[in-house]
Amino acid sequence: MSQSGVCFALPPVRGTYVYDAPIRDLVWFRVGGPAEILFRPADADDLATFLAARAADQPVSVIGVGSNLLVRDGGIPGVVVRLPAAFGKIEAGGKSGATRVRAGAAALDATVARAAADAGIAGLEFLRGVPGTIGGALKMNAGCYGREIKDIFVEATALDRAGNRLTLTAADMKFVYRKAQVPDDLIFVEAVFKGTSDDPAAIRARMDELSASREASQPIRARTGGSTFKNPPGHKAWALVDEAGCRGLTIGGAQVSEKHTNFLINTGTATAAQLEALGEEVRRRVKEKSGVALEWEIKRVGVPPGHGVADE
Repeated sequence: MSQSGVCFALPPVRGTYVYDAPIRDLVWFRVGGPAEILFRPADADDLATFLAARAADQPVSVIGVGSNLLVRDGGIPGVVVRLPAAFGKIEAGGKSGATRVRAGAAALDATVARAAADAGIAGLEFLRGVPGTIGGALKMNAGCYGREIKDIFVEATALDRAGNRLTLTAADMKFVYRKAQVPDDLIFVEAVFKGTSDDPAAIRARMDELSASREASQPIRARTGGSTFKNPPGHKAWALVDEAGCRGLTIGGAQVSEKHTNFLINTGTATAAQLEALGEEVRRRVKEKSGVALEWEIKRVGVPPGHGVADE
């Protein structure tokens, strides 16, 4: 039964469906309600079959490892697609080209960086500091340390809402800061990136430096969701948050990190509602102090308590 009370017949698949599936343990914040239906496709053809055969008005969303995601306490209506390991294959060099890397959408960004380094392909080091998977990185033009996905992008393969397979170029992706301007219902399945040739040891050394810098400056051991707000033009979000007096600010079990003020933390008892309320309070204080309206970088999905599968 869907959130609207309408029954949807799910098409036969080779993958798996799980109803009322707990997903809080699949996201870094460790909060949020269940997925109404969690679908793990066997492969890209299985996913295409599902998309082509599903009811046209059945909600479908996608989650990766939930590194930059806040799932609301009422859960996520409809079908939530989570790509399994079959979508995580990586080919560095080889038939894709000596300085190219082909990666499935479920591949961890850090794993792709390491595979590139092992193959002597430079330019992808920054992915070592990007939490999450390639699929999410494509959607949000993820980046750090002065580099973004658009800087290494060659092409991506995606499925549209009808299950059609599309190849997207950089022009199709229309990358801007922290976003690819593509339809929200596109599901990426793989991408090709380009780098340059270099000594693997030198590449690994640069990656180690980036990793150490991230460890020293960010609360990566905490239950967090990565960078909370986008950097406004001409500003650093963390500095605006700090100047507004929000360092260490709490609502319930949610806290603004003392280590890096652009990170929200679940100290252990937070709800999604508390984390979102804290983010909105930070936005209010920053606007009042500096006149700058912060935009969420964390993707917030699902419905509040009283409106979702968690309450049925």
